Amino acid sequence: TGAIAEQVKSYGSLQRVPAEAMANVRTDMYLTSEAIRLIDRHPQQTLDSDTRHQLLQFKTHLDAATRYIPLWVKVAVALALGLGTLVGWKRIVVTVGEKIGKTHLSYAQGASAEMVAMCTIGAADMFGLPVSTTHVLSSGVAGTMIANGSGIQKRTLINLLLAWVLTLPAAMLLAAGLYWLLNQVF
Repeated sequence: TGAIAEQVKSYGSLQRVPAEAMANVRTDMYLTSEAIRLIDRHPQQTLDSDTRHQLLQFKTHLDAATRYIPLWVKVAVALALGLGTLVGWKRIVVTVGEKIGKTHLSYAQGASAEMVAMCTIGAADMFGLPVSTTHVLSSGVAGTMIANGSGIQKRTLINLLLAWVLTLPAAMLLAAGLYWLLNQVF
C-alpha cells in the first residue's frame, strides 16, 4: 500500500499517472484490494475492529478507483444485448426449446434447466468465475433431455459444442481487431 501511495504521490494524483505506469499502479491496487478481501474472509483473522474498519475503507477507495464501468459502456452493452435479443429471439427460443432434444422442451424440463442455470451462474459469480449464461442454460436443457430419455439431436449438439469451443478465440480475435482499428483511428 505504501508503494501505491508513493507512485501516485510522485505524480500528484491518480489522474496524472502516465499510461506507461498506470498498468502497474492499477495491478498493485487490484492485488491489494484482493488481499484485503481475503484477509477479511479468513476464519482466523485477528484484526481489531478499528484496523479492520480502516482496511475495508481503504479497500472501498481502491475499488472505487479501479472497478468502475463508464456509463457509455453500460449503455452500449445494454443496446447491443437489446438489439441482439430483438433480432434473434425467435431463433434462440426455437433452438433451446425444440432443437436441443428430440422432443420439445416440457414445462418441468424448462423449470429444471432454469433452476440449474440460476444456481450455476450464482455459484460462479460467488467465486468470481466467468461463465456464459447461454452455455449454462443450453447445457441444462441438454441434461434434462438426457434425464427424460428423449435424447439429444446430434447436429444441434455438434453446433453447440462448436459454439462453446469457438466463442473464446472468436471473441479474442474480434476484440484484438477492433482494438487495432480504434488504435489506428484515435
